[in-house]
Order: sequence, then structure tokens, then C-alpha cells
Amino acid sequence: MKVEKTFQSLRRLPISNLSARLICLLLLWTCLGGSFTSNIRAGEVPPLQLLAVAPVSGDGIFLPQVFTSTQPLPAIRLADAPAFGKDLILTRAQICDLLAANAPGVGTNFSGPDAVKISRRVRTLGESDVLGLLASALQHDYIKDRGQLELRLGQPWNPLVVPDEPLLLDITELPSMGVTSSFIVRFTLRTSKETLGDWSANLKASVWREVLVASIQLKRGDPVSENSFTRERRDILNVHEPLADLAAGSDALEIAEPVPVGQPLLARMVKARTVLHRGQRADALVQDGTMSVRTQVDIMEDGAPGDTVHARNAITHRDLIGTVLNDRTILISL
Repeated sequence: MKVEKTFQSLRRLPISNLSARLICLLLLWTCLGGSFTSNIRAGEVPPLQLLAVAPVSGDGIFLPQVFTSTQPLPAIRLADAPAFGKDLILTRAQICDLLAANAPGVGTNFSGPDAVKISRRVRTLGESDVLGLLASALQHDYIKDRGQLELRLGQPWNPLVVPDEPLLLDITELPSMGVTSSFIVRFTLRTSKETLGDWSANLKASVWREVLVASIQLKRGDPVSENSFTRERRDILNVHEPLADLAAGSDALEIAEPVPVGQPLLARMVKARTVLHRGQRADALVQDGTMSVRTQVDIMEDGAPGDTVHARNAITHRDLIGTVLNDRTILISL
């Protein structure tokens, strides 16, 4: 064979030609298919070493969590994770069974200890963590869009050891008055797969919102103008009435009752601006089906658009009731 003849010729070279002999040996090694790369063939699993301790999440036990290797390992799920607070000891024989069932291509030839201790990854749930979970739950379910809830603990919080994974908090008991400036709440903590337990917390709360506050003394009948108010961020938790909303504009509004300086503007303190006044003469549009007739009436009480007012026919002196349409007309339906 050609390779054998090459080898025989190399043997006949003098020792002084050592460098040439080495080069020829390298060429011969290449001809035989040798290389200086890793002896791990393509698709072959790298050597595995079992770990003595393996912290895992609640999603399960995965191959890279119990073995170490010189190369990245595929995220193959081997078994369920132990319950939180419990340890699981797996022997080499049990690991071999799990590999054969879930990762047959990996094989069962690995080094390391005789067993692996598997436990859940943990972290500490401190004061800021539990307040964040409570604020999120109470804001979503109770405060909603009233304002931004802010919580403080009325008593020190003892840090908890919990799974190092996303936690969910469910409110289980709240006072009948709901979220107040000082209250006790009971709640459950859980992961996506298990319930961790029940706790309670003594809380102090504020609900912050930007509100309109009167900057001058306002009296009944004054037009509503934003120049008469300042916008301030205030705790509205103890404000049990709806606040006025001037988002649609204030041109058609007036003050319904006296408003002192520094008073947040409540919804009941404004009303639609009066356009018809007692003693004013106006048109009455009388409708009966598709027929309509206009007549003159005397307005008996003040009214804003949409209000129902009493009026009196200027000719017959008959009392009527109509709905204010604008500053000149009321609608009377028969």
C-alpha cells in the first residue's frame, strides 16, 4: 500500500533528518484521518458530572441543573420539582432511570457523587416586596382609577423565605369599609403551582390624586372658571364623594353651593349653568306625535338645559311642565 511504502521510506531516513521525519509523520497522521481536535465526535454527549446539590425552580428538575459539563447541556426536563421547603435526594440509580426515560440520547455514564440533593431556590420577601404586592392587588381590585394607592406598614414585617420565582397575592379578607387610612388585611401568597400560606398585615394607606382646589371664595351662581382653582396633589382616601371633572369644559357650568378657599371641588358643588330664569318669558314647543305648536309661556323657576321646569301659558294661564332646551325654549310633550 502507498501508506506502508511511505512509512518504510521514513524508517530509512538518517537521524540527522529528524525534522524531515517529524514532518513526514505528521503528513502520515493526516493521511490516516487523524487530527488535533477534540475526540468528541459530532452528536456525542460531552462527559457529565453529577452535582452534589442542585437548587431548582417550581417548573421542574432539568438536566443542566443536576449535571455540569464542559459544553452547554440541553434543557431536558427530568422530573417534578420538590414541594417548597422539602428536599429530594436522588441516587445515581434513580438518576440513571430518569435519564433513560427522558433523555435516552444522553446515556448513563457520568461521574460525581453517589446522590444529588435537590431543593427549591429561595429568596427573602422583605417589607418593600410585600408592600408592592399588596398595593398592586388593592389598587386593581378596590381603588381602581380613584387615584394612586400608597401603603405603609403599621407594624414591623418579619421577612419571609419564599421561592425565588414570581409570586401572586390574593386578598382574602378586608374590613367592611374597604381600604381606609388604617386597616388590617389578610392575604394568601402563592406561586403559579402551589399555595405558600396565609398572612395578615396592619396597613396605613393614602390615595393620591391631582384635584381642583378653590383659590378664592366662590358663591352660588358664580361661573366655573379654572382660573378660580389650583391643581394640587392630595390624599383623597377620606373624600367619600365624587370629585368634579372639568375635562369637558367649564363654560356651561356654575357653582351650585358656596365653596371656601382650599376646598377640593366636589361634583355636587357644580351644576349646569342656568339659562332660563324665574319670571322670564320664553317659547314653549308643544309636541303631540308629529304635530308641534309654539306658544308663549312665563317661566316659573330657574332651569339649565335638560332640567324640568314649571311654566304658565301667557294667554290661557294654564300651568305647564317642560324640559329646558336652551335660553329661549322649553319642550312640552303631551
